[in-house]
Amino acid sequence: MNATDYGFVGIGRMGANMARRLLDAGFSLTVYDTSAKAVEELAAHGAQAAGSPAEAADAAKTLFLSLPTPDIIRNVALGPGGVHESRNVRYVFDCSTTGPTTAREVAAGLAEKNITYLDCPVSGGIAGAKNGTLAVMVSGPRAAYDENEAALKQFGKLFYVGDGPGQGQVLKLANNLLAAAAIVLSSEAVVMGVKAGLDPKQMLDVINAGSGRNSATQDKFPKAVLTRTFDFGFATGLSYKDVKLCIHEAENLGVPTVAGSAVLQMLAVTQARFGADSDFTSIARVVEEWAGVEIKG
Repeated sequence: MNATDYGFVGIGRMGANMARRLLDAGFSLTVYDTSAKAVEELAAHGAQAAGSPAEAADAAKTLFLSLPTPDIIRNVALGPGGVHESRNVRYVFDCSTTGPTTAREVAAGLAEKNITYLDCPVSGGIAGAKNGTLAVMVSGPRAAYDENEAALKQFGKLFYVGDGPGQGQVLKLANNLLAAAAIVLSSEAVVMGVKAGLDPKQMLDVINAGSGRNSATQDKFPKAVLTRTFDFGFATGLSYKDVKLCIHEAENLGVPTVAGSAVLQMLAVTQARFGADSDFTSIARVVEEWAGVEIKG
């Protein structure tokens, strides 16, 4: 296998767009995913295909990961055929949302093989990944960050948040708690208005001109709730996982999460009702069903 500038493991909806941005910027890239179709699509765009995470890591000095759950991250990094078996890779930037505990565990495991791990979670959704407008939260050794800054910039706006593994993860979990909370509370407020006879679009216009505006009322409701598509681009199951990780970390730090626990329960109800693969804007559908009304544009 030929050496490339970078490797990328996990080319789902987020990872594929991020990998494509590296290719479009002129970087050579080796990719791996369990989905052969995803690999074929990027190979057609100029990427080199690998047969395992270790093979993708062997092709480059720096490897990016974009994977859905902590267990998958552990297996890809430290399991059989995993990144730790690579003889070439030196830096691993983990763009997944895994929580700080997993980040520290993987960092320690890779350090035994002289591989430097940096957690590098991103926020901004599929559109942000496609357009290069993600918020990129990097924590780990500054020298490794500086060496790979040119590639990281292809993903969006960079925030170096600390030199210890897990700090980027804490910030990402806090962000995702707020994102889910905005949908929960906006759903309750807008459904209340609709049941009282208000027009939901006008409600959003007023809220967005006032102090109640938030990411749900400004972006998610106009695009995915008023349109009845419920397809903003983030799965309920992933949101539930992230908020659960956030609550767990807060408990470890001795921080009460009374409201956060309520958000987690709403995600659990949404997941039970519409499935883990449903979009997390389906939270609004739960509130609608309970109230007996629909939010329509």
